[in-house]
Amino acid sequence: MIPHLWGIYRERQHSPGREFDDAEILRLVAKHVEAAGYQVHLKMPEELRGIDDPSPALIFLMCERIETLGLLEPLETKGIPHVNPLQAVLNTYRDRMIPLLVGSAISIPRSQIISSNSSGPAHSSPQLESYTFPIWIKRADVHNTQSGDVELVPSLEQLRAALAVLHDRGISRVVLQQHVPGDLIKFYGIGKPRMGRQEGAWFRWFYHRDQELARYPFSEEALQALTQQAAAAIGLEVYGGDAIITPAGKIVLIDINAWPSFALFREEAASRIAAWLLHCVRKEALL
Repeated sequence: MIPHLWGIYRERQHSPGREFDDAEILRLVAKHVEAAGYQVHLKMPEELRGIDDPSPALIFLMCERIETLGLLEPLETKGIPHVNPLQAVLNTYRDRMIPLLVGSAISIPRSQIISSNSSGPAHSSPQLESYTFPIWIKRADVHNTQSGDVELVPSLEQLRAALAVLHDRGISRVVLQQHVPGDLIKFYGIGKPRMGRQEGAWFRWFYHRDQELARYPFSEEALQALTQQAAAAIGLEVYGGDAIITPAGKIVLIDINAWPSFALFREEAASRIAAWLLHCVRKEALL
């Protein structure tokens, strides 16, 4: 029997404005894997409930909701490899990600996780007033799903208003993050560290659009090392994120997430992701 893999699309509500890009990278990866002689079954998250398929050799996934990941957990428990691992996807939730990055001594903005309840004691705390505005307010779980999930607020009054809106939406915890001025960088990576070297590693970066660039000098090698260190701390193998280059050339990590759309490098990234998946499948077959 020809080995087969599953690919799981991202939930539509987690791809605001990026539905095509997110779906297309998964389809292209599947095309490359099939060209290597494997079968690939692409599935929507809602198709996982009550599924009765033979076990795949590997599952590659863009989904990120706790409920969806829970449907995959029995298969991972059975020993079927997942890219990214389910725990790594959960670790990209900001309330988990921030402690992991801090624990790995990775440079991130000053961050605080608080309740969104505007009547709670944290909201009268001097800690809030100690921030230099503007600051970012972000939902503490998944990344941006709609307007208001991530917002730059210019004052304490508007911060409290934003907290109230998030609380009314049922988002119980948020992250406050100090704004760091500088050039905004977007990065993509594939692979993971092994014994001091990057096995199957691939890395690209570019300046985020819609900004006035100063082009502060920095070390590209240091950027790659920092992002790979962050990916290792989270447990990611296919990832992307954002960083700031400060006027002093310091690199500050803003976010890291599981399996982005790779839109500017889609064809190249699809080939490299497929190669990584095939490496994982063949390695598993030798065990």
